[in-house]
Order: sequence, then C-alpha cells, then structure tokens
Amino acid sequence: MEAIAKIKHLKGSPRKARLVIDLIRGEGVSRALAILKFTDKRAADPIAKCLNSAIANATYLAEQQNIAVDPDDLWVKSCFVDMGAHKNRRRMRPAPQGRAYREQRHYCHITIEVTSDEKPKTENDLKAEAAKIRRAEAPKKPAKKAAAPKAEKKAKSEKVEEVEIPVVETPTENVEAAEAQNNAEVADAKNASTAAEAHSNETQIADEAQQVINEDLERQ
Repeated sequence: MEAIAKIKHLKGSPRKARLVIDLIRGEGVSRALAILKFTDKRAADPIAKCLNSAIANATYLAEQQNIAVDPDDLWVKSCFVDMGAHKNRRRMRPAPQGRAYREQRHYCHITIEVTSDEKPKTENDLKAEAAKIRRAEAPKKPAKKAAAPKAEKKAKSEKVEEVEIPVVETPTENVEAAEAQNNAEVADAKNASTAAEAHSNETQIADEAQQVINEDLERQ
C-alpha cells in the first residue's frame, strides 16, 4: 500500500528544507516522526504534518480496499523538496556604497511518499547476511578446556613444596683431616695462651723490680 502527501507554497527556502527532509528518507514512520520532533529546524514541524497526512492517506486507502495495514509497518519510500514561486516581490533593500539589493521571499513544495512494501536490502544488510552464512558454514573449533576455579589456583599457590635435603656421607679420610685440623687449632690456641701468660709474668717481674728501685730512691 502506497500513499502520497504534499505541501504547497511552504514559506522557506528549499535548500533549508532539504536539510531536514534528508534525515527521514528511508526511515520507518515512527522513527521519522521522532527525528522530526527533536530536530531544531523551522521546517521540521510542517514536514511532520505532511508525514502524518501521508500516514492518514495510507490508512484511508487501505480501508477502502479492505486491506489491513499497520501504520508502524509504513516507511518513507521517497521524499523531496521543489522550489516554489517568489511571488514577484519587487522591493529593494539598501546596500553599501549606494547600491540596492532586491528582496525575495523563497517558497518550496514538499512531497512525501510512504509504503508498506518490504524494504529493499542495502549493501550493509547483504554484507551482514553473507558474514552470518560464512560463520555458520565455518568448522567449529574445539572448545577450550575449562579453567580451574580461582579457589583451587589460590590453594595451589599457597601450598609449600616439601624439598628433601640430600644427606652427603663424608668419607673417613675427610673426617680424619677435619679432626687433625681441629687438634692443630686447639694446640695453637694453647700455645698462644701460654705465650700470653709468660709475657704477662715477665712484665709483672719487671714491674716489681722497678717498684723496689723506686722505694729505695724514696728512702734515700
């Protein structure tokens, strides 16, 4: 089901109206109305009225032909803006350096056609369908093994690994050498201690002799 609605002699330039009409071309009716509602342009309200008129014309034609049409199934098949008459205004506006500009008031004609037929598929839709078919035909990869739970990983990380310390058996020769070395160290320590005692005794005797000499000197 197709229907057309037109607006004649709409005040405004066609160039400004085309900026708004291009936003709804190919869109669904509900989405187109939402776009026009939130578009901050002067031509948005008249274009929305024209679109509502096209929807009403489509439902009326469907009722006459005993066809059930859901308004939500309609979409904007074509929409365009034509240039209107200037109404032959011959007023002049003063301009710099003694010149004059001619004033013109622009008007435009808007035409919107809606239909309930199936939308033709765009290149993006065809590419998306082709990609889906390729994915379905591609061989499935083997599923990866499920990862271990975090708790098990944490428990494994907290476990302390038991390390066995190897026991090295020292041979008898090494033991005897170690004992001899220990005995030599003990003997050296004893000799050092005896030498220190002898030195201390010698110093003590010398001190005592010096003390006796000092006492004799004091008596004299």
